[in-house]
Amino acid sequence: MLEVGTKAPDFTLLDQNGQEVSLSQFKGKKVILYFYSKDNTPGCTKQACNYAENYPNIEAKNAVVIGISKDSVKSHDKFAQKYQLPFTILADPELEVLKAYDVWKLKKMYGREFMGVVRTTYLIDEQGTIIKAFGKVKAAEDGNKMLQELTD
Repeated sequence: MLEVGTKAPDFTLLDQNGQEVSLSQFKGKKVILYFYSKDNTPGCTKQACNYAENYPNIEAKNAVVIGISKDSVKSHDKFAQKYQLPFTILADPELEVLKAYDVWKLKKMYGREFMGVVRTTYLIDEQGTIIKAFGKVKAAEDGNKMLQELTD
């Protein structure tokens, strides 16, 4: 996980609509940047829906939500439409951003080891500096927690 106080690495990826999105285009707003493993899995769906519920209040705090996984643009498009996600989700099939943010890690499940995304959320300030970093995120509560972080 990247350290609080470090400059958030800039990136440009395609969103669910196939449009290029760069972190730098959100200067002047707080950015909730969350990393998740896979569209349409139970935990990731709960997390996305929790952000969708909180999105109007997050926007009211001059903040945006960006979700990133290694899924394709097509997968993200279906996921966003199915759950009416009002925020940006970005495709990182080359793992460049996942690695830059130190969330692509060796994981263990049922005695098996494999590489995957460790669910992580960063709060980035208006100047592009990481001001909060959360590992071992509780998926179903992440949107609520981050809204609270914006309020504190």
